[in-house]
Amino acid sequence: MRAEILAARRAVSQEVHDTEAEALSDHLPDAAGSGPTVCAYVPISFEPGSIALVDTLLRLDKRVLLPVARSDADGVPLPMQWGRYRPGGLVAARMGLQEPQEPWLPAEAIADATVVFVPALAVDRAGTRLGRGAGFYDRTLTLARPTARLVAVVRDDELVDELPAEPHDVPMTHALTPRGGLVELG
Repeated sequence: MRAEILAARRAVSQEVHDTEAEALSDHLPDAAGSGPTVCAYVPISFEPGSIALVDTLLRLDKRVLLPVARSDADGVPLPMQWGRYRPGGLVAARMGLQEPQEPWLPAEAIADATVVFVPALAVDRAGTRLGRGAGFYDRTLTLARPTARLVAVVRDDELVDELPAEPHDVPMTHALTPRGGLVELG
């Protein structure tokens, strides 16, 4: 399923990708909530969205925290640390990611956020999220405040009726899609 979704994303033209990214940014005033802090991420290559999403959150007067993914000595993913987003302050990281420069906050900083935007390959209407399979978000989302809005960012056709769920999956409360905007799940 992951391979199929990634192939479909690679087939999307740059024009369609950019149009969808702009639409996602247009929905952020509704999706970002009223709290002062949000956690987000910088989309890579074929992921929905663009750096404009993060910049839009700043224009909405949000304190934006971005993830820093690391593994332990055995290669097991650790809960992600967080760094404050500053335009022009990103550095290249592994897997084509961009991350904030140090200093970083501990994983528990996610509890400051009222909204957490989460990358996803797909999400179902019950809130089950299909990620890339590494487990960084699964280990981190358990530290979010119980009332936080957990928003999977996907293309419209990646909001599906049902996905297989694992016991460790943290359900998403919402999806954000280019045409549908903020969609409540569960």
